[in-house]
Amino acid sequence: MKQALHLKIGQQLTMTPQLQQAIRLLQLSTLDLQQEIQEALESNPMLDTSEEEATPDASQQKDNTEKFAEDSNEQSNNDSNTTETEYSADDSATPEDDWNESIPEELSTDSNWEDTFQSSTGPSLSKEDLDSFEQNDSAEETLQDHLDWQLNLTPMGDLDRLIATSVIDGINPDGYLTVTTEEIRDHFNSHRSGLEEEIELDEVEAVLHRIQQFDPPGVACRDLGECLKIQLMQLAPETDWREQAIKVVTQHIKLLGTHDYRQLMRKTRLKEPQLQQVIQLIQTLNPKPGSHISNTAAEYVIPDVLVSKERGVWTVRLNPEVSPKLRINSDYAGLVKRADNSSENTYLKNHLQEARWFIKSLQSRNETLLKVSNEIIKRQAGFLDHGEEGMKPMVLHDIAEAVEMHESTISRVTTQKFMHTPRGIFELKYFFSSHVSTATGGAASSTAIRALIKKLIAAENTAKPLSDNKIAQFLDEQGFKVARRTIAKYREALGIPPSNERKRLV
Repeated sequence: MKQALHLKIGQQLTMTPQLQQAIRLLQLSTLDLQQEIQEALESNPMLDTSEEEATPDASQQKDNTEKFAEDSNEQSNNDSNTTETEYSADDSATPEDDWNESIPEELSTDSNWEDTFQSSTGPSLSKEDLDSFEQNDSAEETLQDHLDWQLNLTPMGDLDRLIATSVIDGINPDGYLTVTTEEIRDHFNSHRSGLEEEIELDEVEAVLHRIQQFDPPGVACRDLGECLKIQLMQLAPETDWREQAIKVVTQHIKLLGTHDYRQLMRKTRLKEPQLQQVIQLIQTLNPKPGSHISNTAAEYVIPDVLVSKERGVWTVRLNPEVSPKLRINSDYAGLVKRADNSSENTYLKNHLQEARWFIKSLQSRNETLLKVSNEIIKRQAGFLDHGEEGMKPMVLHDIAEAVEMHESTISRVTTQKFMHTPRGIFELKYFFSSHVSTATGGAASSTAIRALIKKLIAAENTAKPLSDNKIAQFLDEQGFKVARRTIAKYREALGIPPSNERKRLV
């Protein structure tokens, strides 16, 4: 093998640190961006938040504060002079001796503590501190916590309490018992150290029935029929159709689930109006009783973009509360010396350059987000005026061509970014949808087709629900060429069951 030198000309794209930082900030969500800005403010002394102009009230308050500070300094100087005079009179006296001498042996019964001693108040907490304290102090209550609290208030023997604890531990968040009574019995019998006799299955069943009377109604059930039965049993005995509903949920729950109403009427010997009343009563029950005690914290979405209609024109602006306005700290920047190569000056130079890059990347992110949002609203104005049926087909390539950017940049901008509109808060990705051909040779948005499907199903006769073929025929009459399998796909995406499961008597 012979070694040789060759010259080659080529082009390549180099990802500079500035470009990497700009791309990373571009794809961050609102919460991640706020955390990134906070970390940058804490790590870089050159970064600072821009201060708002002081209002007249604030200026007046500042003057009063300065005046108060001057009075306090003058008073403290007078006190220090007095203290020096008192201590110079007797060099052996100490502050501790004066403190002990100032304490009387007894206080009169009609005196107050403030009359004799100076009370010191601790620092007052701001509203933000109080809110943070309340958030940290408020722990979410689980279903097990709620049941344990009721168990502590229930008179019960030690053995029954142990069985009840095992039962509560086996209840899932929906309120259903995930272990059998036989498993609980076998568990205690296999670890029955100190127990004279084995636990019978009847004892476990008795404890289970007591827990089933706890709140929420229907908890500790083993199946859906038992869950509904427990809730019906807790209703007043004079409730209309209560006995018939208990019979339906205990003996014919499968027929009710498959909506086989003819077979159900034949076995229960109920006529259609009577069965309608029974089903109405059953529909008032909760099939997941544990959902009343939820330990999931609410998640709030902070919109990045605000959309409003001004003088008949839809306008887009960035949410000013998403990120604070940053600036270079002039005090620290003034310490940088050009010709100085010391370690301290190099440290300041590096942080100054990083601060400038960060502010520039943040401005680039905001400009790109605003440009893309304006183009989206320009194309989807029909959605804002008429709802989902006015949505037009649009893909990333359409926006990329309009704003002269790459599709990957548009994808980063629209991911985890939200827009607040008069119709609600939507992710920017929501406005993109595929094309569906029309009879006139045009194209319609798949989002608009989903809205039409939802509208047709909402207006259907529940006794004879529309099939997917029937929906496809209706859409074809309106000029949309949609296959039956596409209708089924859109219907499943909307969470709508098939026609045989949508059949209702009421």
